[in-house]
Amino acid sequence: MTPRERWQRVMHFQSVDRIPHYEFGYWDELYSEWHEQGLPRSIDNEAQANAYFGFDERIEVGPRLGVIPTFPREVVREEGDNLIVYDSEGVLCAVPKEGSSIPHYLDFPIKDRRTWEEYKHRLDPNDPQRIPSEEELDELAAQLRQATVPVGINIGSLFGKPRDRMGFEGIALMMYDDPELMDEIIETQCRMIEVGIEPYLQRIQFDFAAGWEDICFNNGCIIGPAMFREFLLPRYQRIAKLVHRYGVDVIYTDCDGNINGVVDIWLEAGYNCMFPVEVRAGSDPVELRRRYGKDLLMLGGFDKMALLAGKEAILQELKRLVPIIEEGGYIPHVDHRVPAGVKLEDYKYYLTEKRAVLGF
Repeated sequence: MTPRERWQRVMHFQSVDRIPHYEFGYWDELYSEWHEQGLPRSIDNEAQANAYFGFDERIEVGPRLGVIPTFPREVVREEGDNLIVYDSEGVLCAVPKEGSSIPHYLDFPIKDRRTWEEYKHRLDPNDPQRIPSEEELDELAAQLRQATVPVGINIGSLFGKPRDRMGFEGIALMMYDDPELMDEIIETQCRMIEVGIEPYLQRIQFDFAAGWEDICFNNGCIIGPAMFREFLLPRYQRIAKLVHRYGVDVIYTDCDGNINGVVDIWLEAGYNCMFPVEVRAGSDPVELRRRYGKDLLMLGGFDKMALLAGKEAILQELKRLVPIIEEGGYIPHVDHRVPAGVKLEDYKYYLTEKRAVLGF
């Protein structure tokens, strides 16, 4: 079987010669640690590491769904070990001079109606820079018709990207203080996605559609189920209906954290696959399969903390997942980036044992 055939069959609960072999990625700090433990020093990024470890590939294409034009990166000042900068979306953040820690966000460009009016031209759904020319799309379609790996389309974000431009508190408060403005912001995101993806869908047969949100944390989603249904469900349904029209029936969204309170709504919308199913946050793939059966597809779900705990914990976590792997509709891998501190020997042990479970 080709990797594309394996993906299609696993995601439809059909038999395969082996399960696809994917992983999420690595903390940047991990490469230097692993270099001291035997990883070739020439390997210092995710693409190189994925090739070295022998993972399967998949392709994802799609329109530009971010701000156009982007903001110029501007260093405002230095503060100790940090640079205070404006990033490409106009967010002010403190970035460590060394290392790869997540920036600390200080100020956000969208705060109210006035700042939204100043910003929204950068999210124009009809900006011609969002999609390639017809000739370029036709050429891409011709190339992808020959693909032997799964091909997906990026369907963007309805709520996660606005959160990035408004901040956690900013978006949470605006849902109450100015729901009409919040509705307009989310609708702008939705229209940008719809307008952007259809030219691709018209030309290319996709195996999946992939979005991104990251709007859940250890205690659940930023907003409650009632608001989720009111503001997001109808738009998710529109996007799902559009991709379904072109024969795409696997739709996943990337959302870390505890997703238990919103899985039902995503399924109702037509988003039928969850990724990366972060175990320590409370999103247990075994429990999710028990609750939703074959209505739910999953990617991820191997507790990254087991990698830190060593070989016995790794083996037990894999054994725990075997029954749902065998059922189908589930491709296991680490539930987020491999953290610093994981020994290269233990990670290789995980991959060896996982390959055996996958049927290599």
